[in-house]
Amino acid sequence: MEQPLLKISNLDVEYNQSRVISNVSLSVNEGEILGIVGESGSGKSTLIKSAMGILSNNGCVSNGSIFYKERDLLNASAEELRRVRGTEMGMIFQNCESSLCPVRTIGDQVYETMVQHMKVTKKNAKEKALELLEILHFSDGKRVLKSYPFELSGGMNQRVGIMMAMLLKPSLLFADEPTSALDVTVQKQVVNEMLRIRDNFGTAIVIVTHNIGVVNYIADNIVVMYKGNVVEYGKKDDIINNPKNEYTIKLLKAVPKLKVEES
Repeated sequence: MEQPLLKISNLDVEYNQSRVISNVSLSVNEGEILGIVGESGSGKSTLIKSAMGILSNNGCVSNGSIFYKERDLLNASAEELRRVRGTEMGMIFQNCESSLCPVRTIGDQVYETMVQHMKVTKKNAKEKALELLEILHFSDGKRVLKSYPFELSGGMNQRVGIMMAMLLKPSLLFADEPTSALDVTVQKQVVNEMLRIRDNFGTAIVIVTHNIGVVNYIADNIVVMYKGNVVEYGKKDDIINNPKNEYTIKLLKAVPKLKVEES
């Protein structure tokens, strides 16, 4: 039987000694897209930050395990985690613009990201970035690389964040509410770009969102979280069409379903 790319077992997470995630277990296989849904405060973002090892100082994993390719992430050294993050696990944030340096061009930041993990020239970094931008259907890649973040729209910066997360072609990509601050048109672009990433590179994606329409369109499997617990977990079609948990039923009725069509 194939080993999962990511396996989280019986995970408890605490902030200031108050439990915010209780006994969560899930797995992600190569090339799978897993959607994690739930209202604000349900623990969705905390879960993926735990896997990335980027909980804030007052947060900690108090029980359970997180394995990536059979590598124990909770007991890995800081150097081991540094090697895994970026090269094997990437992350798209809710507001990518805030994670970009405002006084350096996108092209310079591409080079700085790549040179931290491999030997690469500026020319080669630019070529790789342009190739990736083309795959993601950017029509003006050269202009984007010459631009500063403040010269680009919020939606364009979000799309740049996806490109930056994929520079090193990680096997697993976490996306934390990647479409929540975008208008419907740009949401469609971002969702389709994530699908292109999976189709072109076989990348597994874990997407956290409150938008049922996005998850219905993009995900293979769904986790529903409520107050730090997993209340439903299974194949997308089963949960969307035949939810078992009362909270899932209410969530499906309460959240507007965004219609996301292929471009």
